[in-house]
Amino acid sequence: MRVHRQLHGRGALFDTDPAGLAPRLVGLRPHQHRATPFEHPQELPFVVLTGRRGLGKSAVLEELRDAYKGHTPVALIDCESAEFVAPPPGRDAEAWSPVSQALLVIAEQLAEPVTGAGRITFPRLMSGLVAVAAGGWRDADSERIRREVERILLLNESGSWVAGFAGRWAGRVAANVAAAATGTGPLLSSAIEATLESISDSFVHRRQQRAATWWRDYPNASRNARRGLMLLSGHFRAGGTSREHAERHLVRALLADLTDAYTGMLPRMQRIGRPLVLVDNAQSAPGPGLTDPALRDRSEGIADQVVFVTALRGDSRPALRNAVRQTLPEVARRTDWTPDPASASSRALLVSLPPLSADDTLHIVDEHQVPPQLPHAIHRLTGGNPLGITLLTESAAQHDTPSLSELLTSDIRLHEDHDGRPAYVELLDRLVPSDRLEELTVLAAAHDHDSATALAEALLPDDFGPADVRALQTRLVQEGLPEVPGRFVGDPFVRTLLLLRLHHRSADHGRWREAHETLIAHYAPTDTSGARYRLHHELALGATESAVTHLRDTFTALDTRSWLRTLRFVASAPYFHAHDAEGHDFDARDDRRAAIALGHTDAAQRVPDDVDPVLHLRVRRLLYAVWQLTDPLALPDPKVCDRLRFELEQLSNLRPAGNALLWRASRDWPEDALAGRPLRVPDDHDDSGDDGEGEA
Repeated sequence: MRVHRQLHGRGALFDTDPAGLAPRLVGLRPHQHRATPFEHPQELPFVVLTGRRGLGKSAVLEELRDAYKGHTPVALIDCESAEFVAPPPGRDAEAWSPVSQALLVIAEQLAEPVTGAGRITFPRLMSGLVAVAAGGWRDADSERIRREVERILLLNESGSWVAGFAGRWAGRVAANVAAAATGTGPLLSSAIEATLESISDSFVHRRQQRAATWWRDYPNASRNARRGLMLLSGHFRAGGTSREHAERHLVRALLADLTDAYTGMLPRMQRIGRPLVLVDNAQSAPGPGLTDPALRDRSEGIADQVVFVTALRGDSRPALRNAVRQTLPEVARRTDWTPDPASASSRALLVSLPPLSADDTLHIVDEHQVPPQLPHAIHRLTGGNPLGITLLTESAAQHDTPSLSELLTSDIRLHEDHDGRPAYVELLDRLVPSDRLEELTVLAAAHDHDSATALAEALLPDDFGPADVRALQTRLVQEGLPEVPGRFVGDPFVRTLLLLRLHHRSADHGRWREAHETLIAHYAPTDTSGARYRLHHELALGATESAVTHLRDTFTALDTRSWLRTLRFVASAPYFHAHDAEGHDFDARDDRRAAIALGHTDAAQRVPDDVDPVLHLRVRRLLYAVWQLTDPLALPDPKVCDRLRFELEQLSNLRPAGNALLWRASRDWPEDALAGRPLRVPDDHDDSGDDGEGEA
């Protein structure tokens, strides 16, 4: 079963009237063979879609391929695909790299015929790839060499001859190259000579004959194409910066072949859309090896007319330091892009993909028969993360429940030939680095480097130390997750999923308790600055007495803003299922927080003799109200919102100095909760509502 996907909220890329970014660059309307004016007729930007995992970058690239396939040359690769990890069996590692493999795959896709035009041939790239491959043949068997070189030679198949003739030509030339490579003469030289002769065969178009001389301009080739290819092969085998030098010229060969295909009146009349190269997960090899040479050549005046659209996890690559940065809405009608002649990276246009809006979520979820409150709940939980919305919608289609917790923990089948897995497991597989899932599951409960180190010492292997904690923090930022003071994992949706996984690591939730008990001990009672953190983790284990006592006793001692921030942070403790009266886990599904917030349990509550019972119970109700209303897995209860308003109003009467702030909170917080926003501390505009800052 394929998960249904709609690209809601991405119209700025695909709109036709007025034209979105893609049609303005490609020169064609999506899914049509109809021209549209170019926005950048001369030099065009190298588009890089940025953002953290799950924002739909891959979905956008797939839609671009589908929109233009068959209408203009288009290629799509995923740099995290297995075919770019290691050379195929029998291939010498010195004669293979992710970049060389990517260029072969890209050219094969670009060569496919399109409406009104024949196949594009790649004689320059073909000869370069043969020279690279030949550098690793040595004593290889002739049959493997023949198969290897035949695939490369097919890049020069024009498709303009009798059906099958070009393929038979490639097979014949491959046999000649293999024979030359395994003969008695110099292996590499013989293979290159045979390849160059194949390009110069009389039946090949004169444009390709001219391409046979292209490699004579390779540095130090002395205007000799054969020598240029020999040097290319040697540089490639040398590895390091020498290989990068060779790969840059292979990228240039691909672009030169594409430019040649669009040169002259006849090709220009036939091909009305620019070629489109799509690169997913461009932060991984071979991504940088494709991106950097193209940007560098453009900055040095080596022009091409290829539309590059790549997807980058995060946006912090040093090679893109001077890139122009815009949001998706900003490029909807025009791109405010002008490159800096002195900077190669300024040729890139970084476009950040935003989360989906509440309306987008409604349109996606409403395509299924679901409870009416579910779209709002899903958007509130995911923060508009397209992957989260899509998988939760699929879970809702497979399970008849309005509970977000059950949608996350229920098995979801994404493919008919695979068993189902809990939805939160599927989400974490795609939203966090798989090689650090175990560590992140534990550290998601932490607030900073010190608390994360305490958790690592107690619950993770000995070889995961403070340096590894810092490295993981850095990696999360590089991948585009937000930095939020007071949270080791800054993205609320990802943190919720990780904490849910921690909660389910054992049937008795033992790992969950160990993590929170470790942090309770870390923020010892003698550490007054860590009081709010200790109370937060006690609340996560169902122990509320200390939190009520602290909030009650500091109501008049703390300034009002700090007190509100403390209340909000303590009450942000996770609550995955009910606790009994003693705070222990039990299997019932009921959520007792609303009943306590509404005062239904006040009569049974024992208030300490030496405190004001009215203030004590009011603070207790208020704590439970905020706890329920800010829980990302629970829908805000309107009755609890009304009670929250009332309790804050009453507290404002008890604190004349903070009357205005408490009164404002009594208006803002219920409104924020119902709208799915973080609770705002009045007049504190820099506060996100989800951090741990402020006095304790």
